[in-house]
Amino acid sequence: MTQTAIVKLSTVKPSNWQANNPFSVHQDDIHIHITGGAADNLRSIQEAARKIESLGVASAKLVGDLWCEQSQWAFAQGFTKVGKLEAVEFTGSDAQVKYLTDKLSCYAWGRNLINQTPSDIVPESLCDSAASFLKTVAGDAISIEMIVGEQLAEQGWTGIYNVGKGSVNPPSMMIVDYNPSQNADQPVFATLVGKGITFDSGGYSIKPSAGMFSMKSDMGGAATVTAALALAIKSGLKKRVKLILCCAENMISSHAYKLGDVLSYKNGITVEIANTDAEGRLVLADGLIKASEFNSEMIIDAATLTGAAVMATGGEYNAIFALDQQLAQKTLVSAEQQADPAWQLPLAKFHQAKCPSAFADTANSTTQKGGGAGGASNAAGFLSRFVTNDAKGWVHIDLAACYNEQASSLWAAGATGSGIATISALLQN
Repeated sequence: MTQTAIVKLSTVKPSNWQANNPFSVHQDDIHIHITGGAADNLRSIQEAARKIESLGVASAKLVGDLWCEQSQWAFAQGFTKVGKLEAVEFTGSDAQVKYLTDKLSCYAWGRNLINQTPSDIVPESLCDSAASFLKTVAGDAISIEMIVGEQLAEQGWTGIYNVGKGSVNPPSMMIVDYNPSQNADQPVFATLVGKGITFDSGGYSIKPSAGMFSMKSDMGGAATVTAALALAIKSGLKKRVKLILCCAENMISSHAYKLGDVLSYKNGITVEIANTDAEGRLVLADGLIKASEFNSEMIIDAATLTGAAVMATGGEYNAIFALDQQLAQKTLVSAEQQADPAWQLPLAKFHQAKCPSAFADTANSTTQKGGGAGGASNAAGFLSRFVTNDAKGWVHIDLAACYNEQASSLWAAGATGSGIATISALLQN
């Protein structure tokens, strides 16, 4: 079966129904069988879509009155994969079809970028790709500043510079200003910060091959916040938003940063390097310092930050951290409304002291594997040091569900786009 398949939802089980198969193939179409309201069957619909795609179906056209927005999106998540990231035709009202098509387009851009090889996507090309995509979406409402290589050291962006200085591909920071009013005095509503580590060898704290294999996806935070902003703009966002991408390759060379180095940040905090594989929080620290300059109502950072978050959530949920409980709750509500699974993990002020140093204000981690007990919370505690106003209005999203090394019953192998819808909804609400 290689043609476009017409796919319908059905509450009627055919006589040849097989209990272990969520769909049946008919002469002209495929029926996914649901047992109740469509919203109660999202997981089974996504699993059915994955199986339908595996039959060799090139694209899918959704037909029928039983489809709702969430059920169509569940199908799209299961059906799409590398090489066919936009191969779904939606149904419903014109407004619903437009929104889902726009959403699929933004997800496809983000997922495709994350899936690229680490030789194809390096710090500067990551920034260039994001800038080009946003300009296509927003035109003259977008302005861009790039800080590259030695300019980072000259301007004091010590985290991005030191993490990336060991690579022949220079580190980069990109600051995007989406200002639809084009009024220079317009206040900034939200600032997005994305981790853009285009390849993570672990540096001198080198990863084993198995742990390094998927590290092309370590720029997933940068792709996620960019796609989220694009989706919000396509959905009618009129508020001013800043976007900061913190991009570097974490490589080993005679110029690479070393364990025991002490970095001095622009806000005066000094950081001892206890683990060069805890590099994401070092680049994000620069992004959060810069974000705090804009005095926005919200700062949202997204990063494939810790293996501890993946262990805690099983890779099925993104992990949410905030000292601002009101914003944490708002984020969880947005995630639930978007069927974009997320779970809050612990974060308190005492987590800031969980990576002690005798030679600096803090270390970037500990010498224990994975940063020790509570590694994801300790990483979030480290980040909270770099946000002003006691981190009010700041939420950190550890993208534990961003990428699957192998296919599952729900997902094809590769990037998922998880987190895009949640962040986009926060910008729109």
